[in-house]
Parts: sequence; structure tokens; C-alpha cells
Amino acid sequence: MKEKWASFIIVLMLFSTLSFDVYSQVSPDSLQNSRLTWTTTVLSIGYGTTTYLLNEAWYNDYPRSSFHFYNDWGEWEHMDKIGHIFSSQFQSIYAYHLYKWAGVADKKSITYGALTALLFQSTIEVLDGFSSQWGFSVPDFGANVLGASLFVVQQATWGSQNILFKVSGGVRSYDQMVTSNSGQSILLNDRADDLFGNNAPSRLLKDYNAQTYWVSLNIKEIINAKKWPNWLNMSIGYGAENMFGGFDNSWLADDKYFNLKERDFPRYHQFYFSPDIDLTRIPTKSKFVKSLLQILNVFKVPFPTLEITSNGGFYFHFIKF
Repeated sequence: MKEKWASFIIVLMLFSTLSFDVYSQVSPDSLQNSRLTWTTTVLSIGYGTTTYLLNEAWYNDYPRSSFHFYNDWGEWEHMDKIGHIFSSQFQSIYAYHLYKWAGVADKKSITYGALTALLFQSTIEVLDGFSSQWGFSVPDFGANVLGASLFVVQQATWGSQNILFKVSGGVRSYDQMVTSNSGQSILLNDRADDLFGNNAPSRLLKDYNAQTYWVSLNIKEIINAKKWPNWLNMSIGYGAENMFGGFDNSWLADDKYFNLKERDFPRYHQFYFSPDIDLTRIPTKSKFVKSLLQILNVFKVPFPTLEITSNGGFYFHFIKF
């Protein structure tokens, strides 16, 4: 969940450059010191702000510890690992465009973009490593490297991102009543408030039940489909349901133990198949619009969708957000 805060800061940083137009790139041989200074300043401020906000939001309420590791493989049905891949890839993309805007050579911009994303993401892992509540997660770090590497390989090979991780979702309310082992009843939304926050921005960032991650594939570029529109992608999505704890649905609240029965709240996986739009390939003469579409391209465009679940469900959604 914490990697999304870093991603949010990256988005704000790119928004701050829109007035400078990140697509009005200069020749690689024409490095512009003023633009490079601006890029470095924006990224440094973003990095410092991210570190500060994460410390305030996550780490201040828990005691520090000596550096240690924590194996969270399997937590949140792997949704958080996909979130790390997603965040690292698009952070690399955004940082790459900032360096290109400054006139940095393409190969260096690719390298610097990936390293910038890994710096943002790895700082989170290091902070985790010194917190008693968490620990340095090797699987999380591996997912960060995978996301940045996915960017590097595609940008160096194709000069574009034809395999792109995206996200979709919304805000969900949980109005079911659940009962503790001692008979105390609470609204499930109370548990969701503790886990995901009690406001819309926090829920959007934290609630994995309400999120779907997508691998959006540019068919025209990948298989050289000449008659296929270059803006029309096909995507495969993944989600999970009924997650009210990292590994299982049990918790303590006011010294009362809650353990949701599997038959009532089964944790299961969801697989989706849907068209998508690569917003960066929509023709426009406006460089500002191009920059805006680049930012919005991290979100899956709502389309009719087929859903298959691990517990045998098969559904059609007229529009899937």
C-alpha cells in the first residue's frame, strides 16, 4: 500500500511540469541546464516529501527497531506485489520523460528513470526494515526491480511501452455485520476503516478489494497487426475479494477476537479480459493534452469485461471500473 503514496507524489511532480510541457523535448545533444536543474529539483523535493509523508502516515505510530527482514509473500493475495510492479513501471516512465524534457540522451534517460523509481521504492523497503511493524521485504524489492526492468527493456527495445501495467477501482462500503467469538457484533466497515482508512482518498489507495490491476497489451506493436488501431489495447486483469487482513480474515478489536468464516467471506481471485485504450497514442496536436494523457494512462479505461473467478464464477460486466 505504501508504494502508492510514492506513486501519488510522482504524479503530482509531473503535473507540476505540465506548464513546462514535458513533451517539448530538446535534442539529446542540447542538454538544457535550466531544465535539468528544474527536473532535479522537482524529483528531490518529491523524494523528500514522499519520505516525510510516509514517515508521518505509517511509521511514527510504531517503535523503531534494528534492521530486519520480513517475508510477506502471499500477503493480500499478491495484490501488493503487482502494485509494486505497477508503481515502479510508471514511476520509471514519468521520470524518464522528465529527463528527456531536460535534453538528457535517451539511453541515459532510460537508466536515470529506472533508478529514480527504484530510489523511491527502495526507500520504502528500507524504512520498513527499521520498523517493528514491518520489515525489509525481499519479494517487494524484487517486484520493484521487475517493474523498473519492464520499463527499461521495452523502452530500449521498442522505444515505447507496449506492455503496460494499469489500475482501476473505486470506493467501496462494507455494510455487513460480523460477530466476534465472544458474541460482539460490529459493522464490517469498522474493520475496513481500520485497514483502509475512513476517507475516499485513503480507500482508493489502500483497499485492495476494490482495485484491479491490468496488463494492457498493444496488439498492433507486439504482433505487428497492421490493420489493428495503434491506440486499441487488449488487457488482462487481476483482483481478489474478501480480504480483511494481510494473510487471513482474523483480527483483534477492543480485546475481542474476530475470525470470519470461509463459507461466509471466502478469499478468492478474479481474472478479467477487456479492451483498453493507450491514451498516449490518441492523436492530438496539443502538447499539454499529450502530457495529460501520459499521466492518465496509468488508469484502465472502463469497457465491457469478462470475469472468471477462482471459485467457479463467470460474469459479464457491461462496464468494469
